[in-house]
Amino acid sequence: MVLDRLRGLGPDRAAEIRALIRDVPDYPHPPVVFRDITPLLADGRALADVVEAFARLVDADGGVDVVAGMEARGFLLGAPLATRLGVGFLPLRKAGKLPPPVERVDYDLEYGSAAIELRTGTLEAGARVLLIDDVLATGGTARAAAELVERSGGRVVALAFLLELAGLGGRDMLPGRTVEALLRVES
Repeated sequence: MVLDRLRGLGPDRAAEIRALIRDVPDYPHPPVVFRDITPLLADGRALADVVEAFARLVDADGGVDVVAGMEARGFLLGAPLATRLGVGFLPLRKAGKLPPPVERVDYDLEYGSAAIELRTGTLEAGARVLLIDDVLATGGTARAAAELVERSGGRVVALAFLLELAGLGGRDMLPGRTVEALLRVES
């Protein structure tokens, strides 16, 4: 496990935050290990520390105009980050959750397909966007989210994740993009 982006909090605090992410083996089915961030979200101090760690990433990249969160846990991290940065927040929703008109990107998953949508007209042309989610796994959703933002006129400055499952190759699905993770584990 790599805690580099949380080290600014001190190694003990970084380890405490990682300990708040519960690993749930075989959920929703074997051999998946679900990473449950509910205990982290329930700890106000830990959530504030994570939001500050994300804010430091943005400061390093020169700022953003809007934070866009991928459904659903990206909303839980992205909205407080947007508030902290004093910028707007855009929810990138699963298909069928927003009233029309919407922009839409279809993409393949390991076991099927999905789509992600953004309300048409909510993103200003040229806006600098930070995409955020809880976990980077295989990278399909993140790649689709970046495509959706760019199709809608925005410019993705970086993608940020609480946890990267490095062994699943999600970073490889995002070539040429700035990808940051606060925590990284092999699988």
